[in-house]
Amino acid sequence: MIPLCIPNISGNEGKYLEECVSSTFVSSVGPYVDRFEELTRVATGATWAVATSAGTTALHAALHSLGVGPGDHVVIPSLTFIATANAVAHCHASPIIVDVDEDRWGLDAGLLTEVLANDCAYDVNGVLRHSKTGGAVKAVMPVFAMGLPADMDAIIAVSEKYGLPVVADAAAAIGSTYKGRSLAKMGADLTALSFNGNKLVTSGGGGAIVSAKEDGGAQIKHLTSTARVGATYEHDVVGFNYRMTNVQAAVGVAQLERLEEFLGKKANIAEKYADDFRDLTGVLPFPTTDDSIGSNWLSGIYLPDVPIELMARLREALAKNGIEGRTFWKPVHMQTPYQDCVRAMNGRSEAIWERVQPLPCSTQLTVHEQECVIDAVRSVLDQR
Repeated sequence: MIPLCIPNISGNEGKYLEECVSSTFVSSVGPYVDRFEELTRVATGATWAVATSAGTTALHAALHSLGVGPGDHVVIPSLTFIATANAVAHCHASPIIVDVDEDRWGLDAGLLTEVLANDCAYDVNGVLRHSKTGGAVKAVMPVFAMGLPADMDAIIAVSEKYGLPVVADAAAAIGSTYKGRSLAKMGADLTALSFNGNKLVTSGGGGAIVSAKEDGGAQIKHLTSTARVGATYEHDVVGFNYRMTNVQAAVGVAQLERLEEFLGKKANIAEKYADDFRDLTGVLPFPTTDDSIGSNWLSGIYLPDVPIELMARLREALAKNGIEGRTFWKPVHMQTPYQDCVRAMNGRSEAIWERVQPLPCSTQLTVHEQECVIDAVRSVLDQR
């Protein structure tokens, strides 16, 4: 089986894990957590970084720190992994689901403008509320699909007009740039990352919150460390046990040491797929833009005009050839827990998701393996 996207554990992971175990620092404190946070801070251009137990807990803690609570709303795009919406629900808030743009598959800034201008209004206390639900709109959360930054300048401009903080769900986007700016400097107040097993850089499981702002790091660290005060068992607010373990951080440090190598390999894989399918009419690579460099977390093809039946045949051909070929994210507004949420749709999410085929793109993928994938895809698409 040629897997879709698995971790490349061939660096210092074993060495650092042995040091970690020998030191007995295996839980939520230890030198590797500090090293991991520093390497993450540098890699994202942040002022500070706080490691967490998962990307979802990073999103939840970020929203909670901004005061998102019961009855509130957070604007999110529909084309995203379910964790984006779940983080909002964990705050006992509900998402306002907005469709995506064509160029990046990220939150559509034009639709965001329409929702805030036409569907929301300020109450007598100056709180922006959705007119139908009465819930306060507390934040905007763009997602960097496949590691490509959303149109942040446009999203930030709209959000600032309405005084809304921005939390970027950059789960898979470490190493990406937007208009020459690194991840933490794209304008979001807080940016969340994931280091899950299938991400470009992994700690087995884990996440991080980063920011270019001077303040906030100590508050986030306190919140995610059970809000413990000093060395005694004194806690001043309701906190969360969202700490990354030293064992996870040891793996993450070894991975971050190879970030540039991994980014280069991902870019080469994406480029080869794009080149080898370029002659096929109606077969497109995943989105790229002139002003951004994505992490190329996932590579694959998008077939906007083909029948759904052909997508099934394509996945059958991949499986027959021992190649993992999963479906893509089902839009949030179509998911059972969120079908009744407020939404503003333009049809793109529904048009995109069933016609996307992620293809194997692990950083250790060989040229021969990638050519096997390409041959399997062409065995179907050449016969259309």
